[in-house]
Amino acid sequence: MSSFLGNLWSSVFTPGPTPALVVATNASFAALQLVLFALLLLTYSIHFVVLSLLCAGLWLAINWFVNELQAAKEKEKEAKQIRVLRKEMENGDGESSGTETEAIESRGKSEHPHGRSDTDIPTEARDGALRKRRSLGSTSGDISTDSEWDKVEAEGELDR
Repeated sequence: MSSFLGNLWSSVFTPGPTPALVVATNASFAALQLVLFALLLLTYSIHFVVLSLLCAGLWLAINWFVNELQAAKEKEKEAKQIRVLRKEMENGDGESSGTETEAIESRGKSEHPHGRSDTDIPTEARDGALRKRRSLGSTSGDISTDSEWDKVEAEGELDR
């Protein structure tokens, strides 16, 4: 028990959720729930039900946050390992100054700098022939609303 209290005291000054702090937090919330339940039985007051629900919500939120922090730490460790492996691979290929242009040139001409290849681009765009998009409106190409009203008026005169 004294070792747990020592770990708890040191975890207060350690950044992040430590196991001792998480256990102490869960024990505190469980004790609070028991006290609120006992008070509910003694007084039959709805206030203790509301306080118990608030306590349960906070307890769940704290545990969710601790789990998210632990997942983020694991992802950061994985990312750090990947960065170390990439550095080792770059240093193993020869001398590299670490500039982006050298990395792009070393990939080859058929590969796009963002990981796409030339086959992802349509043939017309690769050959330099670009097509003009058709508008969804009229086929005449007039965009102004005045010409649309002229067409409506002309149709109305034809109907008479």
